[in-house]
Amino acid sequence: MNATHLHLLITHLPIFGSIFGGFVLAHGIWTSSKQTKVAAYNLFILSSIGAVVAYLTGESAEESVEHLQGVLEGNIKAHEDFALYALVGLIALGVSAIAGLIVTLRQSVYTRTVAYMILILSLSSFILVARTGYLGGQIRHTELNTTNTEVTTDKDSD
Repeated sequence: MNATHLHLLITHLPIFGSIFGGFVLAHGIWTSSKQTKVAAYNLFILSSIGAVVAYLTGESAEESVEHLQGVLEGNIKAHEDFALYALVGLIALGVSAIAGLIVTLRQSVYTRTVAYMILILSLSSFILVARTGYLGGQIRHTELNTTNTEVTTDKDSD
């Protein structure tokens, strides 16, 4: 396994971890379950680590595809530029999750408030990382780029 394989494999962790962690945290808030909130925070921390690994392996992945036929430099650049926003969002989520763990385990009066703040941050981070994933998918999955695809039907050929 090389850095490109690792990049493609690990990029899904922050996407799914941030949204699933959000669902788990929402359930933990709703049921007032300390263990469920802790599980969500652990998911967020893993997602944050995954985002760092994905970002660090991105350059190697770029080098392995930038010279392939059909790969547009603009798609790589858009993905790379937006990835920085996703990285910052996921790092903020990971750091906040560590704070949430501490507050929750100490049974602070701020546990619920912090959990709500982290839930909002997780949804924001999901939006950023999902957009980054979409842009990354356009690098090799040209079918995702609907602006350049023309659909013809039998009626159009008349």
